[in-house]
Amino acid sequence: MTEERMKDETLEDQLIEQEFQELLNDYLNSNHRKKIEIITKAFLFAKNAHAGMRRKSGEAYIFHPIAVARVVAREMGLGSTSIVSALLHDVVEDTEYTVEDIRNMFGDKVAEIVEGLTKIAGGIFGDKTSSQAENFRRLLLTMAKDVRVILIKMADRLHNMRTLSYMTPAKQYKIAGETLYLYAPLAHRLGLFAIKTELEDLSFKYEHPEVYDSITRKIRDTEQERSKLYHNFADPIIDKLDGMELHYDMKERVKSAYSIWQKMQKKNISFEEVYDLYAVRIIFQPRDGFTEKQECWNIYNVITGIYMLHPDRIRDWVNRPKANGYQALHCTVMGPNGQWVEVQIRSQRMDDIAERGFAAHFHYKNVGMGDENRELDKWLETVKDILENPEPVAMDFLDTIKLNVFVSEIFVFTPKGEMKMMPLGATALDFAYLLHTDIGNHCIGAKVNHKLVPYSYKLQSGDQVEILTSKAQRIKEEWLSFVITPQAKNKINAELRRRRRAIITEGEETVTKFMADITDQNAFIVKMIDVLGLISKDDLYYRVGNKTLILDNNVMDKVLGKKSFFRSLLPSFISSEKKEHKNTTLNPQESIDKKKDYLLTEEQCGQTYHLMECCGPIPGDDVLGYINSDGIVEVHKRQCEVAMRLKSSYGKNLLNTDWGEFKKKGFPVTILIDGIDGMGVLLNIASVLTTEMTANMQSVHIETKDGIFEGSFSVYVHNVEEVNRLCKRLLGVKSLRRAVRQE
Repeated sequence: MTEERMKDETLEDQLIEQEFQELLNDYLNSNHRKKIEIITKAFLFAKNAHAGMRRKSGEAYIFHPIAVARVVAREMGLGSTSIVSALLHDVVEDTEYTVEDIRNMFGDKVAEIVEGLTKIAGGIFGDKTSSQAENFRRLLLTMAKDVRVILIKMADRLHNMRTLSYMTPAKQYKIAGETLYLYAPLAHRLGLFAIKTELEDLSFKYEHPEVYDSITRKIRDTEQERSKLYHNFADPIIDKLDGMELHYDMKERVKSAYSIWQKMQKKNISFEEVYDLYAVRIIFQPRDGFTEKQECWNIYNVITGIYMLHPDRIRDWVNRPKANGYQALHCTVMGPNGQWVEVQIRSQRMDDIAERGFAAHFHYKNVGMGDENRELDKWLETVKDILENPEPVAMDFLDTIKLNVFVSEIFVFTPKGEMKMMPLGATALDFAYLLHTDIGNHCIGAKVNHKLVPYSYKLQSGDQVEILTSKAQRIKEEWLSFVITPQAKNKINAELRRRRRAIITEGEETVTKFMADITDQNAFIVKMIDVLGLISKDDLYYRVGNKTLILDNNVMDKVLGKKSFFRSLLPSFISSEKKEHKNTTLNPQESIDKKKDYLLTEEQCGQTYHLMECCGPIPGDDVLGYINSDGIVEVHKRQCEVAMRLKSSYGKNLLNTDWGEFKKKGFPVTILIDGIDGMGVLLNIASVLTTEMTANMQSVHIETKDGIFEGSFSVYVHNVEEVNRLCKRLLGVKSLRRAVRQE
């Protein structure tokens, strides 16, 4: 070994030891019992097990488990069992050691958590994403058994996102996509607000780097102006709170880059039009003789005594915590500069739970905790309920879980006054299934606030709901179109599948009798499915079973043509047909080098690749490619919902893309405009479109009301640059306030 290499290894060992000492410092600064020996033992064991292994960055692998353990200790506040499990989380997956080795050295609980983490690694979160739901189901079963498994996995994903720059662009899209699709919502549901926000921002950074840089730069540029606004707003409140001799901290909270971008996308507005760019947060310790709830309302009274309250924007999550345990009192008031300002009022305990979620619940479990713990327990019970009847298709199952993960809540009441929490948009039928499966299965309607409503009625917070049932009622397939809770969807689907299986069995018997004289029945069925335009055997059996397809001589003639001639040739025909199909679909993906950027040229558009209609990308948009089963590259915007699903499930088929030059082909885009109506405004807009831009107009829609006009027009452009230039020219028209592309 050379002297230089020895120096490098010595330096690296010193850095490893330094990182471990930082981990111990994080742990020692917590309120947990100090079990330094077991943590040190786990560190030395992991260091030895991962000896010689390196990450994509080139650094020693042991840096990763130490970093994960630091997130677990510092950012989640978990104890020694979780820290030890974090240090060992990749040992069984990546080395020769087994779960039994872990059990013998560190005990049953650590072994159980490490085993859960190892199972997740090969499932829907791993590099080898399964096309079945079982791996994800296994994760949730493990999570429901010991939530620390998913907390450590969250820490693992957070560190991987922090070091994502060492991955290829296609890999970055896959990891960022599944992070936004699943990890961030799970972090939200578990109350890990700080981690959820960082995961969203990091995903945004890699999916839309230019937009991310632009927004973060604008946040920095407006910092001085925001600071001035904050002090103008906060100073009068501080004077009053100081007079109460209250121990508190008051600070400005700026929206994250991702949430700003989301609002810009949703409302088609610019950064400058995001009025609620920041909120004010007050975190207090209750005074002797006052409860947390009393102090929240005391502070609220101070604020509303100074500033005018927005009556429709008060949120009482103190008395009614969110499903993830979040508690706070939010109100929005008119500030001294004519801007609405949201104020969030929390105790120190509420703030810890808001930032660190489930982990903080363990710390405060004996300090007046009640409803919020029960709500988290209810959510885990709901997860278990979903697992009893998982969707057979992995992505459908994932969507079902996601419905129960990232929702806004409403509160409704039973006839006896018992409060139930449900997702926003839930119907009376969802409520029926929440009460009991039999009530849902036989629901015929409801009384909401003593008024008769259909079971499709969307509930509002505060509604009192009585479900009406009938034993004669049967589940209908259309019920799936208006229930939104996973419990309801699962119960309906389970009954429909059971009913469908019975119909399929009956149909199969009918088809078998129909083919009694056919020699090669398998080949006959294949031909019948093809001729009748069906999808599968089950589709054939189901249609026959429910009498929507009648098997008679007409069907036989349609399938066989000339019976005697076809019957003699049928087996060879089917065989050659299969061979021909096989030859035409011989893995066309092999010609695409996934390690290189895929060039989107004008000549090949619509041939070797397709621009997908679901999101309507045009040259210059942030896009990615997905190689479908036919070897055609499907091009989606990176934020497209379909692309999100693809990134979460089919990452190995993703491509990083690069736009070529487009000069001839035009793409339709819609521009949204509004402004002050006046003489000649529309003429000036038309002049920009036809004279200056020579844009090819497709359609125009303008409405004016009370001196204000708004509308949209569709034009054909060659790329994003043309759209931006067109919007800039339009904003030069006097009285025009806004001109943006509709996303």
